[in-house]
Amino acid sequence: MQKKNTLFYFILMHAGFILFAFYSVVGKLAAHEKFLSSKFICLYAVVFFILFVYAILWQQVLKVIPLSIAAPNKSIVILWGIIYGRLFFGEQIKWNMIAGALVVLTGLLVLQGDMKHE
Repeated sequence: MQKKNTLFYFILMHAGFILFAFYSVVGKLAAHEKFLSSKFICLYAVVFFILFVYAILWQQVLKVIPLSIAAPNKSIVILWGIIYGRLFFGEQIKWNMIAGALVVLTGLLVLQGDMKHE
């Protein structure tokens, strides 16, 4: 497999993770609306659309990147959740959240290093 092609799908995979993490933002916004109001329904329609697009991206990525590599990379969604919580809801980022994100990132870097040796 060409390295350039793999890089494209790796970037596509992480773009999908950014999108996937965003569905929780829209879901949280919907949770603040009156149940079954038009705004609630519209926001949940956006949630389903995001998940639909993510599912298509995920399937395309798995055609090129092995599941054993792709699945652990999904843990990066934790980092995006922290970032989105801060940006959209003003949530505080605490030291234990940063420590957890660093553990996730370290694991991903180790995994990518192992992938190069295969």
